[in-house]
Amino acid sequence: MPNLRFLRGYNDAVVLGLARSGAVTRVELAERSGLTPQAVSKVVGRLIGDGLLVESGTRNVGVGKPRTLLKLVADSRLALGAQVERDELRVVLTDLAGTVLDRAVAPLPPDFDPPTFVTELTRLVDGLRNDRLIGVGIGFVGPLDHRTGVVHDPTGLTAWHDVPLRSWAEERLNLPVVLDKDTNTAVVAEAWRRGEELRDAVLVLVGTGLGIGMLLDGRVHRGVRTNAGEYGHTTLQLDGPRCVCGRAGCVEALHNLAAARGDLVGATSVVGVAVADLVQLLDIDHVVLAGRAVLAEPTAYLDGVRARLPKDEWLPVDVSITPLGDDVVAAGAAMLVLSEFYGRPR
Repeated sequence: MPNLRFLRGYNDAVVLGLARSGAVTRVELAERSGLTPQAVSKVVGRLIGDGLLVESGTRNVGVGKPRTLLKLVADSRLALGAQVERDELRVVLTDLAGTVLDRAVAPLPPDFDPPTFVTELTRLVDGLRNDRLIGVGIGFVGPLDHRTGVVHDPTGLTAWHDVPLRSWAEERLNLPVVLDKDTNTAVVAEAWRRGEELRDAVLVLVGTGLGIGMLLDGRVHRGVRTNAGEYGHTTLQLDGPRCVCGRAGCVEALHNLAAARGDLVGATSVVGVAVADLVQLLDIDHVVLAGRAVLAEPTAYLDGVRARLPKDEWLPVDVSITPLGDDVVAAGAAMLVLSEFYGRPR
């Protein structure tokens, strides 16, 4: 596992994470972190010395001396995130606040092999590289093992049998690399954006494939083999069309078949039925839609999903389109790197 613990100790990570939410005083940092004022003072001094925090104005608190505000220096460190579709590679550059600063996009050939991908990844990363980079996150199509960094036979990519992508990428890029499923990095991006508001949610990614990222009780749910979320390959119709995974009647196959024949209502209804099942199964209260198919017809997918959800007033479910657009997977991959920097577990 790559060592991304660049901060000097857990306390540094806690304080920096709190500062990410906005300007804050030393007293507020002590109250929110549970650290003593003396410990906060030492940590803040180190972070200012490292260029990660800066004193920025004051706040009046009534009687007494105004308190000095501390602000995150967002561009003091940067991270790269990559989204790998079956036909495209997208790399974004983000700052410590998770803001996308720049991006590069390149097509990938049909059924591309690992050497082709790593070469193209290196080219795009080198175009965005600078001396403030702390690492690279990769959101790849599943199945894969997030812990070991190995990609296991993703559908439509025949050359990817047990490929140790993380180690290969680290060797070529000479940077720490985190690998996760594209659906997981996408839901990480939404969790960063919405904070505590988003605790039990699914993100439905409809691109060249169809899968979900799950946020349960505020944490990304990956499963025992880190392969949760392959919802596109669950059966919705027993006598349905053959899927690329070898099964019949999968959600992904039914959706793609309807979309291919121009049946937008049918395609969005398939997603709606699948999402309604997830709501009943997981008791979630937020659904976020993402992916190129959704972004091409956002109103149709919103309507298709909302029409299939339970109508009970005591089961409200908020359905939305990600505002991060095409960057949601890549931005989330960068945020995984930032999560390591802030000292948060994967």
